[in-house]
Amino acid sequence: MDHSFPATSTQVLPHGVPEVTIIVPARDEESNLAACLQSLVTQAGVAFEIIVVDDASVDRTREIAQSFSGASVISPAPAPPGWTGKNNAVIAGVQQARGEWLLFTDADTVHRPGSLANALDEAKREQADLLSYSPEQIVVGFSERVVMPVVFAELTAHFPPHRVRDQKSGIAAANGQYILVRRSAYESVGGHAAIATEILEDVALARRFRNAGYRIHFRYGGDAVRTRMYRNWSQLREGWTKNLALLFPKPELLALESLVMWLVAWISLAIAVRGAATVHFLWTVFAALWLLVYRRIRVAHFSIPNNLIAIAFGPPIFAYLLLRSKHAFSQGQVSWKGRAYTVGGPAKLSKKNRNESSSNSKSNESGNPSRELEARS
Repeated sequence: MDHSFPATSTQVLPHGVPEVTIIVPARDEESNLAACLQSLVTQAGVAFEIIVVDDASVDRTREIAQSFSGASVISPAPAPPGWTGKNNAVIAGVQQARGEWLLFTDADTVHRPGSLANALDEAKREQADLLSYSPEQIVVGFSERVVMPVVFAELTAHFPPHRVRDQKSGIAAANGQYILVRRSAYESVGGHAAIATEILEDVALARRFRNAGYRIHFRYGGDAVRTRMYRNWSQLREGWTKNLALLFPKPELLALESLVMWLVAWISLAIAVRGAATVHFLWTVFAALWLLVYRRIRVAHFSIPNNLIAIAFGPPIFAYLLLRSKHAFSQGQVSWKGRAYTVGGPAKLSKKNRNESSSNSKSNESGNPSRELEARS
């Protein structure tokens, strides 16, 4: 299939300087990249350029990217020791960027028409130096349906968007699938080069903006962008193993809380159904308990059927992934897309999570060292 678009589909100012540079790091993304770029090259209302950074892909990623005349395709230099692959790719893209604003977005995203211009307008209206959207999450397979609502419900509880937007809260967060930054502010905090060893680079970048006094605007952005993060259980397990222990300060406690919530939901539902059948007043009490569990899940912006499936089966799997992630970090290694990274042990992990979750303490500027051990050739 020919995905080519005329060069004029990329909106460029007459003097050739774009207002926004869109940077798409891509490693083995042949299943996603065409839809992503098609949604980007047809954006309108703002002058922009697109840079796809092919991060040593072994599939058709580069071929697909080059079929879009509205996108430039580059390859990054080998990552220095300790840098993660994604950070290295993003840094390479920034070095080629000409825009006053930079949009970092993943290859598995699809952008709604007009979303780029709207996001830029929103950033300016909110006087934000960093704007980040949490995309609408598309879930298809069983593992996605049961796990993703639980994960994103917990993310919403730990990083409430209204508190992230509160410049005095001390809570910083961003979603790496969509981060729009004012370039001058980005460069003043050191950009991705300052967090190149970070596995959870989006939160680390947001912390640097917050600590430097720059304004962050973060919200659910289903009106702008959607994504399907994982396409099978293996990808989902590897991806959340890499991230969960960094996102949540006490994974063991949260795993226990998830199991308790799951038991409460099932027991409450059973008692409520039995009580309703016998017209006993207790059924209303336990129905209310079940609704509280449902209310916790529904904030993640999934459909009602997905929420129900997640309540029925999700918490035990989420607990397993939390413990798996904590174990991987305690063992000192996590993997993603054919690359393995060394990570800090339990003491360093605990300190890092306290820094991320504390509303008053500053982050450790050097981050959590990560070293690429092996890469797929």
